[in-house]
Amino acid sequence: MSTHFPVPPGTQTVQVRIIDTTVRMDKLPVEFLMEPPMEGMLYMPPMPAWSFLIEHPSGQKLLFDLGVPKDWRSFSPFVVGRLEASGWEINVEEEVIDILERNGVAAGDISGIIWSHWHWDHLGDPSRFPPSTELIVGPGFKDNFLPGYPANPNSAVRESDFAGRNLNEINFTNSSQTGQFRAFDFFGDGSFYLLDTPGHAIGHLSGLARTTTNPDTFIFMGGDLCHHSGEIRPSKHMHLPSDIPAAVPSCVLPCPGTEAYEQLLVSRGSSVDEPFFRPAAMIGVEIGETVRTIVKAQEADADSNVWFVFAHDPSLIGVVDFFPLRADGWMEKGWRKKTLWSFLRSFDAVVYAKMQM
Repeated sequence: MSTHFPVPPGTQTVQVRIIDTTVRMDKLPVEFLMEPPMEGMLYMPPMPAWSFLIEHPSGQKLLFDLGVPKDWRSFSPFVVGRLEASGWEINVEEEVIDILERNGVAAGDISGIIWSHWHWDHLGDPSRFPPSTELIVGPGFKDNFLPGYPANPNSAVRESDFAGRNLNEINFTNSSQTGQFRAFDFFGDGSFYLLDTPGHAIGHLSGLARTTTNPDTFIFMGGDLCHHSGEIRPSKHMHLPSDIPAAVPSCVLPCPGTEAYEQLLVSRGSSVDEPFFRPAAMIGVEIGETVRTIVKAQEADADSNVWFVFAHDPSLIGVVDFFPLRADGWMEKGWRKKTLWSFLRSFDAVVYAKMQM
């Protein structure tokens, strides 16, 4: 099954490169992010944090998300205290700005940094970029988060993140429509849209980059719209594949058939056209809106010309080419097909246990 995700026509594209920010987060309990529980799956798979370098033909360069700064204890005591109490393992080897400069992209070349949202694992350290780099945020950011820390000791963002630079809050009032989302045409030529994807956090943004024309292909940068592929798949637009071994090439033999995963869905209260998980109540600022946003994104996720990549998607590891290599040829390289259902491997323990019953 597939669907069509309608995007306004355009003839201009952007170049996209996916940056491995070197962030790896481990020991995050599944119940913190998703429900209902899954027997035998206590923790999320180790979670990366992707950043996207978007390059327009005009020469403008944008970064979508920055991952975690090496010194995450530089955040406000409000954030640091929560992280220290969480028991999570947070590792960062190198910051995005250093990865860029090591590969010939100067900090001054970046015209803008887009925060998908204000959570600590997306902020990086914008203060390391020059004042000419503007910071781009979603609706409601200024009203809810200014001033930052230390002027407001309980703020989740730092004053240094935007001090001395333009803080550009996107306004979707007179925006166009892309699928079911309000869309801001960033460059005015249809090459890159910011999408209004609320629910998980105030002002949550996603990005949609047109990577080729004839045919039109897109990379949908989902931020924290979801935290696991099992929160968006399967759906009414895209059922489980009929040939699991072909869809999950690394499947451990004997590979469970589609029926085993359908039984897993049904046994946990879902139907075969609903995802394995829904967002946990504590993880979204408005959980109903979070779910509605996921449902809207399922239309894009099922379009074979769209590659949906959320910020912490581990399926990319070992499959895609990371920065400095390009990602706009994702379709011809088959990355969508190779990553789409690989998350089923995270259910191995429970599926094989049920097969033995």
